[in-house]
Amino acid sequence: MKRSFGLVAVVGLLLGAALPLLAHHSITSEFTPLKEWSVTGTLKAINWINPHTATWVEAKDPNTGKMETWGCEGAPPATFHRAGMRKEDWQVGEEVTMTCAASKDGSPRWGFIHMLKYKSNGRVMVFRIGGE
Repeated sequence: MKRSFGLVAVVGLLLGAALPLLAHHSITSEFTPLKEWSVTGTLKAINWINPHTATWVEAKDPNTGKMETWGCEGAPPATFHRAGMRKEDWQVGEEVTMTCAASKDGSPRWGFIHMLKYKSNGRVMVFRIGGE
């Protein structure tokens, strides 16, 4: 009886530890890959964190003249590393055009990154949904 209880306890702990893995979502649950927006401005930051990176661009609103911050979620750092990219590949302070898949909740300045193009040298970083 003790042995059965121990086995059940171990299996329960393993299943409990695995539940967060089941909570991960598809990118298409939050973003619409076929609906995009683009913004041109200054690359302000890259949050190189798990579970997803975030790229931030500051741009002037043409209607109001006020500066706005636009952000795009991206793949986890490990996915970028496997594709040969590093945090230093994002050149903070440069003028860029960022293209992102639109957020399904209608957030006007948040999406999932598709492309980052640098004005200074024409370098283009293209991302698939899935990260590589």
